Amino acid sequence: MTESRYGDLSIAVDETDHVALAEIHRPPHNFFDHQLIKDLADAFGALDEDVRCRAIVLAAEGKSFCAGADFSKRQAPAQGAAPATENPLYSEAVRLFRCKKPVVAAIQGAAIGGGFGLAVAADFRVVTADARFAANFVKLGIHPGFGLTYTLPRIIGVQKASLMFYTGRRVTGEEALAWGLADLLVAPEKLRASARALAAEIAENAPLAVVSTRATIRAGVADAVKLQTDIEFREQSRLMRTEDHREGVKAVSERRPGRFQNR
Repeated sequence: MTESRYGDLSIAVDETDHVALAEIHRPPHNFFDHQLIKDLADAFGALDEDVRCRAIVLAAEGKSFCAGADFSKRQAPAQGAAPATENPLYSEAVRLFRCKKPVVAAIQGAAIGGGFGLAVAADFRVVTADARFAANFVKLGIHPGFGLTYTLPRIIGVQKASLMFYTGRRVTGEEALAWGLADLLVAPEKLRASARALAAEIAENAPLAVVSTRATIRAGVADAVKLQTDIEFREQSRLMRTEDHREGVKAVSERRPGRFQNR
């Protein structure tokens, strides 16, 4: 077994028998930011170059897989400030989509907003009954991000993806399995072992053939995510300057419906 740490130690990687466990260590909710996604992209990049690694398990310590961005610590853009033209976080997200090795996500608790996008970046999702997925951007008064407007419809179809985007509703682990968003539903105590077993089933096959097959199936995905996140970020930048966004952040933090004014 080999062990590595990345960035501010928020990403730990343990590798055993051709399967690498990449674990996020920001409990309890594993809120992400630019640094976390960069560290994760660095870890995936290193595993791509490691011939011993044939499959990756993406997991997280704590109550939530990844509850997205911590809006309580984010400041809205200053009024009159020129909109940014590029989001460094999304640049790192695109690097994740360029990973060559298969990724199995082990998901407990919340995978919300960008954290949902991170879960969807994996090839497969093993979930518990308490898992909940939400693209809650409209409740915050902003546009979806992390490439979800491209990736999610490819997995569950345009109709169900639109339902999630327009309502911001939460989807449970059981619903996720029924929708094809999750591949396995397991008991909480079996989550890591089940995700690892699936990764090991992949890793026992010829690695060059697996990587080649995955490259064919996911051809053009990273480039498409790059184009989509450019659009998403432009719309997010515009909407983050609205009163509705400020009200949405307040409403979500207070656990109530937003009182939006269309401005």
